[in-house]
Order: sequence, then C-alpha cells, then structure tokens
Amino acid sequence: MQKFGFVFPGQGSQKLGMLSELAARSPVIQATFQEASEVLEQDLWEICQQDKGNILDQTHITQPALLTASVAVWRLWDELTPLKPSILAGHSLGEYSALVCANAISFQDAISIVHHRGQYMQAAVPTGEGKMAAIVGLENYQIDEICDDAEEHGVVSAANFNSPGQTVIAGEAGAVDKAIDLCKEAGAKRALPLNVSVPSHCALMKPAADQLREKLDEITINAPSVAVIQNVNAQICEDPDKIKQNLVKQLYAPVLWVDCVQLIYKEAVSKVVECGPGKVLSGLIRRIEPEIKCFGSDDAASIDSAIAEMSA
Repeated sequence: MQKFGFVFPGQGSQKLGMLSELAARSPVIQATFQEASEVLEQDLWEICQQDKGNILDQTHITQPALLTASVAVWRLWDELTPLKPSILAGHSLGEYSALVCANAISFQDAISIVHHRGQYMQAAVPTGEGKMAAIVGLENYQIDEICDDAEEHGVVSAANFNSPGQTVIAGEAGAVDKAIDLCKEAGAKRALPLNVSVPSHCALMKPAADQLREKLDEITINAPSVAVIQNVNAQICEDPDKIKQNLVKQLYAPVLWVDCVQLIYKEAVSKVVECGPGKVLSGLIRRIEPEIKCFGSDDAASIDSAIAEMSA
C-alpha cells in the first residue's frame, strides 16, 4: 500500500452549509457535531448550516466548528475504508484536528480547548487594535526586514509562511498598515489586509498563550498513534510534554507551513487528503511541492475519488 498523508485546515475554511452532503450519506457526521455541541452547550450543526445568529465567523465558534468538521470527515473515512495515512499535519487550528485524529488528545478535550483558545485570543487584543495582511511576491527576508522597520509603529511580524512568495503578517493595526505600505514600495504583487478579528501567531498573543498553557495542563496528551508534524518547528513530535509546549508557542510563533509540507514530501508521501471543508491547503501544497497530488474530502465525489486513488 502506498503512503499518503492527511492535512487539516485552519480558520478561513469554514463555510455555511459545510458537510451537508456528507451528512446525508452517513449519520456519523451529525453525530460528531452532536458530541461537540454537548461540550459547548450550543447546537454547532445548526450554526454551521444556518447561522441565524451570525456567529460562525467568531473565532471561539469557528475553531470548534472546523475541528468538528475535520474529525467528522476523519470518522467517515474510517467507516468507508481501512486505509490509514502515515503522516498528519494541520495549519494553525488544524494542528488540533491532527492531534485528535492521531489519538493524542480526546475529541471532547480538544473542543473545549479550542473554544477557550478562541476566547483567549479575542480577549488578548481588543477588536480593531490588531490586524493581519497577506503579502504576495516578496522573499521572506524582505518581509522580515520590512517588519523590523515598521516596528517603530508597534508589534508586527511574519505569522504564516504559507507558500513560496505568500506570507501573512500580523500585529498592531498601525504597524501592519505601515508594513503594507513598505511591502508595496518594495515591489509586492499584493499586500492586502485580511478580514480577521484576531492577529494570530504574533507576540500580541502571549497573554492568550499563558492562559492556554493553564488550560492544556488540565487535560491528558498522549503520544500520537500517527506521526504529526507541528507548526512551530515543522518537526514530528512524539513527546506529550513537548507537544503541549509547541501548542502554547504556536499561538505567538509563525506557522511554518512551507517547511511542514516539505517534510511530508521528504517522508516519501506524494499524495495528501485535505480532511475538512474547502481546498485552501491543497492550493498551498501545489505551490510548495507540485509533485504532491492533493484530494478534497468535503463532498461525496471528492472523498470517493480520494479513497479510490489511495486504494490503487
């Protein structure tokens, strides 16, 4: 059997009505959402399908919703085929999905953790004071230098190294605005603010990280049953204490997604399934390692195609 990997999306991949087609195929989808709803004491499936209160995009709801969607797809995959990936990686929040699917963190614990994680992140920086922006067309060293220059206006640094030539920066709004201007002057193809309420993966998240550390101390983390690559160092970690430390650091350190994908490829994995809604990670992976073949999983045709390919 050929080796393949699973990757798990982070915030931004949520969408109204996600997984509705798969829910019609198997009761495991809604059963997984019901399990999460009992932890949150909110109807998470109703939020994802109708969102009458317009809260799906609030980070403390988005995070458990995406985690639940990814775990639901993982469970459906397990129903449909005995095939198992040899390596897992998640982007930001998606790292928690990977750890749940690798049996390192229980699903219920993870739902509680990411719900609180979202609350801590939002509380750390009042709305309007933080900002993130996508920079396209500059080298990493250029962005680092520009952020250094812009820091006279406040905190700003690289937050996500998403693909070659595509980096997200985060920090205080004034400093990010200054960095955007400097990036344009330096020849960036695009330098655009992102529609997010929290400046993730920068120093402004350290207060949230301190709270997250206390919350993580309340749960049990086990050695993963499947190799999981962590964001902060793009390395496979098996030690529960180090996994916990890396999850805390992940809140204020950049996501090394390019390095994570390169490690997947170095592990002789040439096919990956994006486990959850959307195809954001598939697009990034194609730009990082074009020889990796990517498959979706959020509708019946996609998951059937992925299983057929992995079975070949």
